[in-house]
Amino acid sequence: NGYSDPFVKLWLKPDMGKKAKHKTQIKKKTLNPEFNEEFFYDIKHSDLAKKSLDISVWDYDIGKSNDYIGGCQLGISAKGERLKHWYECLKNKDKKIERWHQLQNENHVSS
Repeated sequence: NGYSDPFVKLWLKPDMGKKAKHKTQIKKKTLNPEFNEEFFYDIKHSDLAKKSLDISVWDYDIGKSNDYIGGCQLGISAKGERLKHWYECLKNKDKKIERWHQLQNENHVSS
């Protein structure tokens, strides 16, 4: 129908079990979704440097598998602006650091 039903998955890796994953609400029939949701991870700041945050955007499909739209990863193995963003978050404990990142359509392993 020309529209998407997108949602976002967040995954803090290496895996910490179910507490490591969050998912936004599905935004129905839109090509320009806005996700104004916040998620929190209960983790020691000193452990955060060893983690990475996978962000993936999906198109929800009823009755079949969801389609991967794109994503990005923040963490020590990231590059460019994504790595700068991660370092800024590590330096500024308890401060909200917001940035825009372009989605990559790299091969994605479904989670």
